[in-house]
Amino acid sequence: IEVLISAETIPDRDLFSLSHLFSGLNMCMSGSATSCEECLLIHPSCAWCAQEDFGRGRGLTSRCDFIQNLQRRGCGAQFIEYPTSSISVLKNMPLSSTGSGLAQFDVVQIMPQKISLSLRPGEQTSFGLQVRQVEDYPVDLYYLMDLSLSMKDDLDTIRNLGTKLAHEMGKLTSNFRLGFGSFVDKNMSPFSYTAPKYQENPYKLFPNCVPTFGFRHILPLTDKVDRFNEEVQKQMVSRNRDAPEGGFDAILQAAVCKTEIGWRKEAYHLLVFATDDVPHLALDGRLGGLVEPHDGQCHLNDRNEYSASTEMDYPSLALLGEKLAENNIFLIFALTLSPVSTLTKNFTALIPGTTVEILDQDSKNVIQLIIAAYNNIRSKVELSVWDHPEDISLSFTATCQDGKPLPGLRKCADLKIGDTVSFNVTVEARGCPPRGTDQSFTIKPVGFKDRLEVAVDYQCDCGCSQTAQTNSSICSSIGTYKCGTCHCEPGYLGARCECQEGEASSMYQSACREAEGKQICSGRGECSCNQCRCFESDFGKIYGSFCECDDFSCPRHKGILCSGHGECHCGECKCHAGYVGDNCNCSTETSSCISDDGKMCSGRGNCVCGRCQCTEPGAFGDTCEKCPTCPDACGTKRECIECRLFDSGRLADNQTCQRLCKDEIITVENLKTDDPGAVLCLYKTDNDCVMKFTYSEHASGQSILTALKEPECGGGPEAMTVLLAVVGSILLVGVVLLAVWKLVITIHDRREFARFQSARSRARYEMVRMIPSAVEHCLYTSL
Repeated sequence: IEVLISAETIPDRDLFSLSHLFSGLNMCMSGSATSCEECLLIHPSCAWCAQEDFGRGRGLTSRCDFIQNLQRRGCGAQFIEYPTSSISVLKNMPLSSTGSGLAQFDVVQIMPQKISLSLRPGEQTSFGLQVRQVEDYPVDLYYLMDLSLSMKDDLDTIRNLGTKLAHEMGKLTSNFRLGFGSFVDKNMSPFSYTAPKYQENPYKLFPNCVPTFGFRHILPLTDKVDRFNEEVQKQMVSRNRDAPEGGFDAILQAAVCKTEIGWRKEAYHLLVFATDDVPHLALDGRLGGLVEPHDGQCHLNDRNEYSASTEMDYPSLALLGEKLAENNIFLIFALTLSPVSTLTKNFTALIPGTTVEILDQDSKNVIQLIIAAYNNIRSKVELSVWDHPEDISLSFTATCQDGKPLPGLRKCADLKIGDTVSFNVTVEARGCPPRGTDQSFTIKPVGFKDRLEVAVDYQCDCGCSQTAQTNSSICSSIGTYKCGTCHCEPGYLGARCECQEGEASSMYQSACREAEGKQICSGRGECSCNQCRCFESDFGKIYGSFCECDDFSCPRHKGILCSGHGECHCGECKCHAGYVGDNCNCSTETSSCISDDGKMCSGRGNCVCGRCQCTEPGAFGDTCEKCPTCPDACGTKRECIECRLFDSGRLADNQTCQRLCKDEIITVENLKTDDPGAVLCLYKTDNDCVMKFTYSEHASGQSILTALKEPECGGGPEAMTVLLAVVGSILLVGVVLLAVWKLVITIHDRREFARFQSARSRARYEMVRMIPSAVEHCLYTSL
């Protein structure tokens, strides 16, 4: 096999094939291509030579090779078929900076708006797009409220909600509209009380209780907020039988009845869903005999009530998510019970653009909740793909405010209004659709009206095919000459259709061996007219000049060839975009590795195959977020302690805190530090107090923080006490010094006195000793 390995002559788009060049495997020549179109599908680095006299004496597949090899072997540049992918920008209006003062379609939040892709199968092509949430953008808010009996106190609370909410939203946008609707449940058994005595009043103990209804649209979106207050004043609660409500029926009608609700195309659409219980899901309707699935259409009658409530089943989560995204609606679950909110949070993973917030028991914090949810929605951008063609692979790389590219991520968070983020989209066509098929898809940020429309055509045909000659003399008048080769009529073989099927000769056998001593056609075909005809196999396709290749002898993962994320080519997996590895089982998506603080694997590991591999000793968890022994563990949990215990007065911060700090916090009067599995943490507060807490991991995997109710603070000393202490200390030091001086003098005097006494004693002794001698001398003299 001839290869050209000069690095200077290999284009960037062919670098992928270098490993095949050095390993001796030329994927283009070893393929089964007998035509130009088949050659282009083998790999994007393959080219076809349509020159008539090229490759005489070689197998047909020798025309399919790397472009450098074809040129070196004498193929003229004008005869080489080598299409490449390209991108054309069709509409590229600049991003807007504000939404006020502009016409409906003048506000631009995504750039570009329309592009065209010309894709060669197997070749990856990238393009970039930018998204910006403009300031002062119009907002439509529809308040959908559960009016079952348990929500009576909540209804009393929101009777003046319109004025207050408009005042607060006026700080965020100058164009705000408000609407109102209510729901209870299907008025049929077993969901509601259907006996005749309950038709007028389903709860006799409560006189102001109206009959059960499914969904009732009360106030279209309007900027006259006083009307909201007036309509809410008129509302009365109702009653249903079971605990779940018919909220999903109401959400779907509020989403698809665009004209009746009054949704504007040029505004953010917020749908606040206030309830105290979980909603019914699809198939629950079968309990009441409703077997017809929801059709996803608007069914409001002339009284603006949901007319199909007792005719169709509840909508599914998939249908609900589709309709919300289709109409660019952000759904805000406002729930009053924590267990209910925990269950409902699972819906957010299935419905893009959905948030869950916790209401007080009487909905007193509803305004702060809506403002917090709105700020949360405006702080992130997430891309979604619509009408995604099956034969096209897409992978995303996000570049958020820190400027660092995040492969596999299609969203950015913690943004400020006016921030611009960018995304790089890599596109790869895995095959060619039927001729004449028009493909397109749309990329749009969740909840935005703006979108990027992408039109796709495929580089699957060769230009030389347009000049094909039927019954050409070059092909012995029994074949079609196209792109330098003959396509023979049935029953004929050979480069010029010179052989008939069944002819055999020993002189042709050597041409069907890959090497001397090897089997003819690798034992997987028969030699006919100097060419190998490969056998058919139940496992897949056998191909190659010597039947040496197939599309089923590649690595598998869990029994699936190339993990289902790639194509098998001559023993090697060619992975689709977004997957790597020998068996294509490793995803390059990194969104599952992003921790709550926005860091990759919490900064303690690496994202491998879509899962975090923790490198920090002691770290564990899905995103390496748990690490009691890490040096920064106490610092990380300190933020949780301060947020949950000391900043709860600020609701907006507290809502953010609830999302980011999911640890269980236990407050105690006296902190025990003898638990061997707990780490003691302490830090100094702003007022010079000491806060102590312990950090441990429960067997269930939940982090538990045990903290003191209040920081330990020592009482500050009084000024007089300090003054007396200083003066007393000075006097004490003086007294001590005098005492020391007196002691030294006393010791010295005593030593001197002792020395004097000793000297005087010696003098007396000498005098007494000298008296007898003097008397004796006197007596002697007298005698």
